[in-house]
Amino acid sequence: MIRWVRSVLSVTNRPLHDRLMALISAAVASAVAITGIAAYLITTFAIYDQMDRELLAVADLTGKWIAGDAESLGGLNSEALATANVTMMLVRADGQTFTPEGDGVKLQSTSVELAIARTQMGTSARTGVASDGQSYRIVAVPFADLPPGATSPVYYALVMGRPMAPNDQILRILAFSLLTFGLLAVLLAGAIGWVIARSGLRPIQRLTEAVTRVTETDQLQPIEPGGGDELTDLTGAFNTMMRSLYSSRERQRRLIADAGHELRTPLTSLRTNVELLIADERQGMLPEGARAEILRDIAAQLGEFTQLIGDLVHLSRDEKVEAHPEPIDLRDVVNNAVTRAKRRGPGLIFDVETEPLYLVGEPDSLERAITNLLDNAVKFSPPGGRIKVRLVGDRLRISDEGPGIAEADLPHVFDRFYRSDKARTTPGSGLGLSIVAQTIKSHGGWVKAGRAASGGAEFTVRLPGSAEPLDSPSDTTGGIPAVTE
Repeated sequence: MIRWVRSVLSVTNRPLHDRLMALISAAVASAVAITGIAAYLITTFAIYDQMDRELLAVADLTGKWIAGDAESLGGLNSEALATANVTMMLVRADGQTFTPEGDGVKLQSTSVELAIARTQMGTSARTGVASDGQSYRIVAVPFADLPPGATSPVYYALVMGRPMAPNDQILRILAFSLLTFGLLAVLLAGAIGWVIARSGLRPIQRLTEAVTRVTETDQLQPIEPGGGDELTDLTGAFNTMMRSLYSSRERQRRLIADAGHELRTPLTSLRTNVELLIADERQGMLPEGARAEILRDIAAQLGEFTQLIGDLVHLSRDEKVEAHPEPIDLRDVVNNAVTRAKRRGPGLIFDVETEPLYLVGEPDSLERAITNLLDNAVKFSPPGGRIKVRLVGDRLRISDEGPGIAEADLPHVFDRFYRSDKARTTPGSGLGLSIVAQTIKSHGGWVKAGRAASGGAEFTVRLPGSAEPLDSPSDTTGGIPAVTE
């Protein structure tokens, strides 16, 4: 059986539920076989032991009955012994045997009984064949008799036998019952194992079907989890992988679409300018000063092109912010961003007031986000306009004196490539505010757009942090300092 199970389990092309069913059946068959053999052996031993004790008790009573008249067996005959379902024999120390009168069954003596008669020590119990050809259980006990007028006892072995046929019949019935019910148990275990294997492996089959469906249809649909076992955890992990794959695919698709949409315009402009320069090289068709103007235009377009590619790559990533081991003072980040914005708006007034706000985050990405907000204010501020920057508590507010944001545009200002009617004539790709929203969200905060009291646009950024310096990076919650609203 073990060899058969090994052969089944070693065949890798068999279905897993078949191998599991075979393993369960083999386990049950082994348990049934061990239990059946143990039960049969214990029962056999108990029957033999009980028969030996009964024969020894009969031999003790018989010895008392024939004392003083051993060789005539106290007058016992075969018929009298047959009523007790026993047969008797007396073996003298010189090897001579005495049996009851009549045509009863005769036992066969052996050296075992002769040794007991001569040594008068111990007892024996064996299974032998009698004169009728049937199996008997035979015991022998030492027996000494002092005949009348004798001066010394005569030594014998008193041998008693009982037929084994009734007990053998019981053992045969027991063996047949154990074998029959054992086979039924194995078949039942196989059926139960088949059911358990199919139901237990159903989540794996669903995973297989899902993988096949994804391969054939290219549709990343999650699997419905069920229960609370390890296979359910596996299903959840598979769904997580599917969501990650779907997100990655969407980012890839979006990056390709965005790149195809946004890179076409600067590339077309660059191509036109380059073709003009080539035509001028051949024909000298451009007026004086036009060539330098085209080169400046190409340089500006290359700068815009580089910034656009950087924005697209930044938005295509979906990486979580890794907490820096040193806390960040947001005032430094804001001041650095203001310094950069002043170079882009030399005629503007920057009114900056900041309070301490310490947090754990990525200073470069935060500086870029705040710079984008300031660039937006610079872009729409009138000449000599004032840009207010206020960092109070966990709020950063940046407002300008430009035309402001229309109510219809407020819900869309952070959408990718969204540009209002007022912004269509200004340079930019429409990705700056999307980068702001993504960066602030990755740091556990939020950003909102509204109208300032001066009528211009106002952006409010909330970043969780603390007014007190953080002693260690562990003073955070999930990598970002916990701050209540």
